[in-house]
Amino acid sequence: MTGDDVTGGAVAGVAGVVLAAGAGRRMGSPKALVTIDGQPLVLRAVAALADGGCAHVAAVTGAAAAEVAEVLGRAADVAVLHNRRWASGMGSSVAAGLGWAATTTAGAVILLPVDTPGIGPAVVARLIEVWRDGGAPPEGVLAAAYDGRQRNPVLLGRRRWSDVADVVEGDEGARRWLRTHPDLVTAVECGDVGDPRDLDTPADVDRWVRQQRTARI
Repeated sequence: MTGDDVTGGAVAGVAGVVLAAGAGRRMGSPKALVTIDGQPLVLRAVAALADGGCAHVAAVTGAAAAEVAEVLGRAADVAVLHNRRWASGMGSSVAAGLGWAATTTAGAVILLPVDTPGIGPAVVARLIEVWRDGGAPPEGVLAAAYDGRQRNPVLLGRRRWSDVADVVEGDEGARRWLRTHPDLVTAVECGDVGDPRDLDTPADVDRWVRQQRTARI
């Protein structure tokens, strides 16, 4: 059974959700608005999902919602979901994203934090490819792994959305559910095509930019 067959043909494709609601307290401003190479992180994440093959893309906003929504207006075909409970942590944004995904025809959803610029279309495309090829059961989950360590993003089969939404809270996002259901999680090695590091501070951003410039030389 392939990913698109999960409910007898009633669903198709993969949705993508950018988790971009945080205030970025350690960063000093919302991470969604942090710019690298002239591109805000939220647009970079949206492009990673869309260019990687997601048929539907949304971004969950919270802090500086108006400013982030204005930036998202530059992207085509992205749904903007304002999470009024964003201050309670990433869990509420995950729940909001899953609720939106349920309104689409997608058979799976990829959750991508906004502060991981090293996760690009190649990582997203690999998860989708594995899912379409039946690399995980429809009731299961794919997690990108880097040198064997599971990190972001994760792909959730549609049959697990309500289970995850029921338990997410605080800043853990979907991690609590993943930890308690390791038998349902399939790791997909992506270390050759992506970098899972998250950017938490201005120093992290500066370090990232320097390393990327060095890599281009």
